Amino acid sequence: QAQLVESGGGTVQAGGSLRLSCAASDRAFSNRAMGWFRQAPGNEHEFVAAISWNGDYTYYEDSVKGRFSISRDNAKNSVDLQMNRLKPEDTAIYYCVATLFSGAAPWDPSNSKSAFTFWGQGTQVTVSS
Repeated sequence: QAQLVESGGGTVQAGGSLRLSCAASDRAFSNRAMGWFRQAPGNEHEFVAAISWNGDYTYYEDSVKGRFSISRDNAKNSVDLQMNRLKPEDTAIYYCVATLFSGAAPWDPSNSKSAFTFWGQGTQVTVSS
């Protein structure tokens, strides 16, 4: 069964940086739009960022624009999320997600949680003040 495995979470002080990585077990993910969601305690899943299969399109939730950057390396079946200038409100479990389509045309992933068919187990990010 296809899997997504996150790594890179941890605890960092406010203003610091972390880089999350997602390794996909199936080569098919290299042709699919992928992204990241997060869930803080007591909250629902929140869209963070997404990227089309070839990286032509990237999308970000408003609160992370200018601080987070999503990228992918299809040769390695991986997607990364570089998080800079972290804030305590970024504290959450971060999930790597993938769709069943390429994302080659513009779309709105922030309102399309159901489009993300595959989910990883999540990695904890804690930002201390």
